Amino acid sequence: MVLDRIASPADLKELPADELDTLAQELRHAIITAVSRTGGHLGSNLGSVELTIALHRVFASPQDRIVWDTGHQAYTHKMLTGRRDFSTLRQAGGLSGYPDRDESEHDIVENSHASTALSWAAGLARGQLALPEEDRRRIVAVVGDGALTGGMAYEALNNVGHHQLPAIIVLNDNGRSYAETVSRLSARVSDLRTDPRYRGLRDRVDQAIGMVPGLERLTDAGLEAIKSAISEAPTLQAFVEALGVRYLGPYDGHDIERLEHALTRAARADGPVLVHVLTQKGKGYEPAETDRVMKLHDTAAFDLTTGRKPAHGRRWTAVFTDRLLALADAHPELIAITAAMPGSTGLLPLAERDPDRVLDVGIAEQHAVTCAAGLAHAGRLPIVAVYSTFFSRAFDQANLDVGLHDEHVIFVLDRSGITGDDGPSHHGILDLALGLRIASMTVLAPSHEEDLAALLEVAVDLDGPVLLRFPKGTVTTAEHLGLTVGAAAEGLAARQLRDGPDACILAVGDRVGAAQAAADLLAEDDLEVAVWDVRSVRPADPTMLEAAARAPLVVTVENGVVGGGAGAELADRLTERAGLLSAPPVLRLGVPATYLPHGKPDVILAELGLDAPGIAAATRKVLSERG
Repeated sequence: MVLDRIASPADLKELPADELDTLAQELRHAIITAVSRTGGHLGSNLGSVELTIALHRVFASPQDRIVWDTGHQAYTHKMLTGRRDFSTLRQAGGLSGYPDRDESEHDIVENSHASTALSWAAGLARGQLALPEEDRRRIVAVVGDGALTGGMAYEALNNVGHHQLPAIIVLNDNGRSYAETVSRLSARVSDLRTDPRYRGLRDRVDQAIGMVPGLERLTDAGLEAIKSAISEAPTLQAFVEALGVRYLGPYDGHDIERLEHALTRAARADGPVLVHVLTQKGKGYEPAETDRVMKLHDTAAFDLTTGRKPAHGRRWTAVFTDRLLALADAHPELIAITAAMPGSTGLLPLAERDPDRVLDVGIAEQHAVTCAAGLAHAGRLPIVAVYSTFFSRAFDQANLDVGLHDEHVIFVLDRSGITGDDGPSHHGILDLALGLRIASMTVLAPSHEEDLAALLEVAVDLDGPVLLRFPKGTVTTAEHLGLTVGAAAEGLAARQLRDGPDACILAVGDRVGAAQAAADLLAEDDLEVAVWDVRSVRPADPTMLEAAARAPLVVTVENGVVGGGAGAELADRLTERAGLLSAPPVLRLGVPATYLPHGKPDVILAELGLDAPGIAAATRKVLSERG
């Protein structure tokens, strides 16, 4: 195999040109096989194989700095930089699903949140301007077209052009981010992609220019005058060059020879250059190519032949989808908003049934939230559906545009708590602490399927901003928790699951089942503890607080950061109710202030002491210390 001879980018440079297509095929096969076993990001990585080969043949990583935006397209990069073994991809202690500095000197930025690479490139380029010319590194930002739906990318692009920073921007344009890219600029570029007259003519112009000795060293104005005399400049070219960034392309992103030629030209430029590359997401694997919505963007393990994933139980997201459809029927003013993720947040069924009721703003969480504030003020009922990890990108807007103005916006945060495979950037552990910093925010955490539906209905009837969170994965049912649906839990009331005099556990969201199991373990030691399903962190149920205030010890348990989280909120409310001297001691259990690596959620939760044995052990220890 050709791939067996590649241990580093230096080996790749020695490879004969006639073996590059074979290498690309072998890389695709290796990626498909690995992801079918472990899960991972497939479609975006299949689309960037030839581009990555060309990048590493033209540039000298790690001396040259290559920043990937996002890391969804970096699997080939990993394989070409000494990380061939993908058997541990996204497994605990194994290979990260994103670039990772701890893995390789070739990785600069973890970068799994989009639209940031151009800012990194600007900083890297500006930071070395004081160095002698011979000591400077070439800076390359590989940007997916979806990243250009985020405002931060344009802020950086403007600064790169204005200051003429020596950065090479490779736009990997496949017409999609998670879902189809949302952008008028992208739509115009897509028109150009499909026009064989333009593409053929442009390629011939570039080839002709490339054959004339010295012509590339003409001024930008002179070179572009030649091109414009033959063909009209496209929208993207006009836009980026108005910002001071030279444009090259578009190029076939699966033609290695042409890519190397284009990247070599870009590397010789003095100022910033954007190289526009057209790729096919999912290329080389039919199930990904024909997946209309996601192109197998982020997938669990799947059958290699069919591309189908094994059946799982009912998911939390599916419960939200069903209730959203019912609420949309009952509330014509309802409109759902997401940031480039209508499929994974459960909005596609509503979008297909009633397209005007779903607004996908692209990878632009800040805009989504402030737009929702405007919609609420205009009399609509906006539901902002995003992953918990992406809520932090729009905290200022949630605080000042929604919270300060007390607008009735409902934030539905999927994948809250420890999520597992994607590592520190995707654990949804900040939303409780962030939401509770917004003074007017109601914060809800259902513990099971029926309660998600019930609390979503309650949220619709409330005033002001509301945050409702639920975890990733298979949903728990009331029956599984041994509950009678609705029992002692109308509206925002907490639900008492167990009584006992020795301690009181206040469990938040998906930690309710673990708290019940912990109570069973404690009972084996003749310790009887009360267990409450909090349901509403703010406002906290006065009946629950009154009962907890009489306990010798209160234990709060949450799947989120413990600092400033639900436990802190409940402890404060207990102190207000019972008084500083009379309030019981509170043991707060949650996620510590650290960056947690990837791994299975249940394993990570157990390591953090947030499973049943961990909760029982922590409670038992404090009770023992207190006699």
